[in-house]
Amino acid sequence: MDTTLAFEAERPRLVGLAGRMLADETEAQDVVQQAWLRLQGTDQEIANLPGWLTTVTTRLCLDRLRAKVPTPREELEVAELHPDPAEQVALADTVGIALAVVLDRLTPAERVAFVLHDSFGFDFATIATILGTTPTAARKLASRARAKVGQPAPEDALAEWEVVDAFLAAAKGGDLGRLLELLAPGVVVLGDPAAVSLGTPERIAGRAEVAEFFNGAAKAAVGVFVGDRPGAAWLHRGEVKVAFDFTVVDDLVTRIDFRADPAVLARVRVRRGDAAR
Repeated sequence: MDTTLAFEAERPRLVGLAGRMLADETEAQDVVQQAWLRLQGTDQEIANLPGWLTTVTTRLCLDRLRAKVPTPREELEVAELHPDPAEQVALADTVGIALAVVLDRLTPAERVAFVLHDSFGFDFATIATILGTTPTAARKLASRARAKVGQPAPEDALAEWEVVDAFLAAAKGGDLGRLLELLAPGVVVLGDPAAVSLGTPERIAGRAEVAEFFNGAAKAAVGVFVGDRPGAAWLHRGEVKVAFDFTVVDDLVTRIDFRADPAVLARVRVRRGDAAR
C-alpha cells in the first residue's frame, strides 16, 4: 500500500490516541501531523507501520506532556524509536472534561501508562517498550495513576490478563512445566462446531492432556479481547478465524473454548503488539 494512503488509514486511530493522552483535539491533530513528518523523513525499513506510528505518536505526546512539567518527576528516558512495539487497537472515545482534569494530576509517564493500558488495552510489555522501561515499572506507573485519579485497581481483571499472557508465552516457548502450573486439574478445552470444522479439537480434558496439546503450539496466536474477556485468536491475513476464550478462576485456567461462530468473532478486538506481524 502507498505510504500516504496507509498513513491516512491510520490517522483517525492516531488522533484518538493522542486526544486521549493530551485532552486537546488541536494538539492531537498537530502531534499526528508531526508523526507524518517523521514518517516522511525516515529511511528505515518499517515492517509494522501501525505499530511504528503508534510508538512515534505516543512518544511525541510524552514529549509534550513533559514540556508542561516544570520539574520532571520520576520520569523515564525513552530510547530510540523501535519499529515494532504495538498493534492497531480499538479507538477509545475522546476524553471528557472531568477525566482531563484528573489526568493533569499525573506525571507524563503515569498518564501514558494509564491511558494506554486502561483505555486502549495495551499490555504492560508493550507499554514498557514504548516508554523504554520494564513491564514491572510500567505496571507501577499505571497503578500510581489509578490511585491519583481515584480509580480502584482492577485486581481480578488484571490477574486474568496476566494468566492468559503467561499461558500464551509458555505455550509458544514450549514450557511444559509452566503450562502445568497455570492449568486447573479439571481444565477442559472445547471447540464449537464452526471451530471444529476448521480443525480445532472438539474436546480435551485434564491438565496433562491440555498442557501437552498446547506445548510448543499457539505460535501464531495473538492476544485479544473476546468481548470484555481475556483471550487469544488465530488470525489469517489480519482476519480473526478462531478465538480462544479463556476462563480463569483463582489464577488458573479452568476452560478454553475454541470459538469460530461469526457472532463471537464480531466481538473480538486485537490487543497485542504482534497483530501486524
